[in-house]
Amino acid sequence: MFGSRPSKPQNRIDSLIGAGTKVKGDVSFTGGLRIDGEVDGNVIAEPGKASTLVLSEHARVDGQISVTHLVVNGTVTGPVRATEYLELQGKAKLVGDVHYKTLEIQLGAIIEGKLIHLNEASEKVVPLKVGGAES
Repeated sequence: MFGSRPSKPQNRIDSLIGAGTKVKGDVSFTGGLRIDGEVDGNVIAEPGKASTLVLSEHARVDGQISVTHLVVNGTVTGPVRATEYLELQGKAKLVGDVHYKTLEIQLGAIIEGKLIHLNEASEKVVPLKVGGAES
């Protein structure tokens, strides 16, 4: 009646990168992923499918993140794209531009970059650059 409610992250976590674990390289996943350790690379969910990424207070990601649902309480250095829902908890620190559809920020969260809202039109129209010219 008053618009659709934003979708929340899924409760199911399929994979875990535990505390004390450091991954060097890109991580691709489907479903749910929780990171308590460190990732030096991009964390990308399979496009077109629902995905949830949870970064705990001690987690650190140095690279791009692209998922549908993202909950951050750790540190991210790199661009972030959450196509459905982004929650920044009190100890979250993001350094890089943030693309989001629905955003929730708790007191204490830090963003050093641009906040860019995704809307239906901008998700469907992607300019193609070929040889420095747009087509």
